[in-house]
Amino acid sequence: MDALVNEVAKTIPCREAIVRKLYKYYLTGDPFPPALYIYGQSSTGKASIVREVFRSTPNGFRCAHINAISCYTNKLLFESIFRQLEGVELTPANNYTYDRKLEYAKDFLAALQQLDATGSYVIVVQYADRLRAMAHNLLPLFLRLPEATGLNISVVLLSSLPFEKYYIKTGLPPIVKLFVPEYTRNEMGRILLNDYASHIARLAEQGSSPPTNDQQWLASVTQEFHRNYVNLFLGTFWKVCRDVKELRLVAAECFLPYCEPIRDGTIPASDAINLWRNITKTLKIALSTMYMRLGTQQHAGKEITAATAAQYIELPYYAKYLLIAAYLASNNATKEDKRLFVKNHGKQRKRMQTVNARAKVVERMTTKLGPKAFNIDRLLAIFYAIMDEKVGLTCNLMAQISTLVHLKLLAHASVDGGAGMLDGSVTRLKCTVGLDFIMYVGRMVGFNVRQYLSDFF
Repeated sequence: MDALVNEVAKTIPCREAIVRKLYKYYLTGDPFPPALYIYGQSSTGKASIVREVFRSTPNGFRCAHINAISCYTNKLLFESIFRQLEGVELTPANNYTYDRKLEYAKDFLAALQQLDATGSYVIVVQYADRLRAMAHNLLPLFLRLPEATGLNISVVLLSSLPFEKYYIKTGLPPIVKLFVPEYTRNEMGRILLNDYASHIARLAEQGSSPPTNDQQWLASVTQEFHRNYVNLFLGTFWKVCRDVKELRLVAAECFLPYCEPIRDGTIPASDAINLWRNITKTLKIALSTMYMRLGTQQHAGKEITAATAAQYIELPYYAKYLLIAAYLASNNATKEDKRLFVKNHGKQRKRMQTVNARAKVVERMTTKLGPKAFNIDRLLAIFYAIMDEKVGLTCNLMAQISTLVHLKLLAHASVDGGAGMLDGSVTRLKCTVGLDFIMYVGRMVGFNVRQYLSDFF
């Protein structure tokens, strides 16, 4: 067990407890559990851990890895599973086709019963929550495959939802559940520290000539120097993003400009304060374009800033207004909506107390304090208030809200947000873009955003 844990930890650190439990369920020689449900937030390493553990087995057993998004029908799902369990690969020799046709559950069970009864089999289904929208008997079938086939077979379901979301009226058999928690800040630091070799390799590739000078300044970029950079980086980005892939990508991109003053000889490697001040602008740009994959370097010969990042993202017409409405909802108090968006909101007396309260200090401005949460009903109310034309509430309009969430321009702020459901009064969102970004979007549609922000009254 320890050898497997150490082997997996080289590529996926900080998941030793999960690897030990998978070893206990599948690699001790005992019969497999009928089904195992692994759940947790996205980007916590669920699929990577399972794939790496099953790949490292010494004797091995046949394993089928299925994505429920691409296998959206019973035929695609059954044929993909059995083809992998049978060991058939799609090649030019077979014209990338599979002869066996499995359209119904009875055909799938009959095909499984033809497999070697002495073998062991595992089916891994990613995005298992998609099974709820497929045939009603599919999930109960997967949970009872050993009973239906007589094989030592197990189904591993991977999802970000708790298993309570799967319950149906007829009930489901009991299942073993395994929760994968989010990475803590210390664990994320360990993951980023493992990228030290790749960061140094990127620095060496972009080094200047002659090579002897590169070796001199690269020698000052030690592991302790990299550890200080990772701590500074997480201090800025940890509250904004917990996605491992995004953090690793941005950390690699920001490390290059962080080391540029050392290469130029303007700032020594030991002066962490001046190095931090030098990279502040780059980190602000990276924060405002966190999930957009625009990078922090030059793009088409021009430096990307928060004000110009919007031109690289194409949004539909109504989606731009929805994004503006979301920003206004995140950066205005609810009590100010009537004064800002209703034409006949009544007279408002100017008292000295009101004037002093509106004398905004920069530190107290809502646009500087960060976005606040709002519900879908308020978002749509502001959307209809700022639109000049009448728009019906259609499925396409609600789908554009989901698209903005998928693009990380909006983020879920409620506990139930992980279910992916948009409930007008329950689901709470917040806007993740900055003022410069939304002002550029407003200019694209001819809308003055500052006119509807309480900070500028």
